[in-house]
Amino acid sequence: MAYEGIVQELIDEFGRLPGIGPKSAQRIAFHILQTESFDTTRLAEILTHIRERVHFCSICGNVAEQDTCSICRDPRRSQNVICVVEEAKDVAAIERTREFRGLYHVLGGALSPIDGIGPNDLRFAQLVKRLADGTVTEVIIATDPNLEGEATATYLSRLLVQPGLTVSRLASGLPVGGDLEYADEVTLGRAFEGRRVVEA
Repeated sequence: MAYEGIVQELIDEFGRLPGIGPKSAQRIAFHILQTESFDTTRLAEILTHIRERVHFCSICGNVAEQDTCSICRDPRRSQNVICVVEEAKDVAAIERTREFRGLYHVLGGALSPIDGIGPNDLRFAQLVKRLADGTVTEVIIATDPNLEGEATATYLSRLLVQPGLTVSRLASGLPVGGDLEYADEVTLGRAFEGRRVVEA
């Protein structure tokens, strides 16, 4: 259903965002229209200034408002471990677990020959440079468990072979609360590979 003029333009703009379909775009647009307390001026101001103020950390590639991100500037973080992720949003996901206290390296995507994304399009060279002084003793590969992520992890595991450096990959398997009957073969296979001994 098409709406008149600027309302449809607003819905169309929201619909261009990743993960937002036509119905979600319509709901967001109507929420803005119907909620008098919604501050459209503030939203417009943030959208206007985000490209000016936010860039990528010169060390790890995470989003930052300064030259380096808050994680790279934090002296309490372990300098010996780097977790390699595809996108900056993956850093936020791992940080929410509060399990990792090392540093990160954001590749800026994953290898995908079909999409024309090769090693030179990602931040592999910057990672190798960060490892040159020998401070880092472990690299944890935390790419997505899909075809592109697996290809990237395989490439990294071969690229990073050097004495004194451990390269590990995040475990993958069955999600908590999931049913075996709905798991795909790859997920079930990983769950078997990553099984642990149960302590009595």
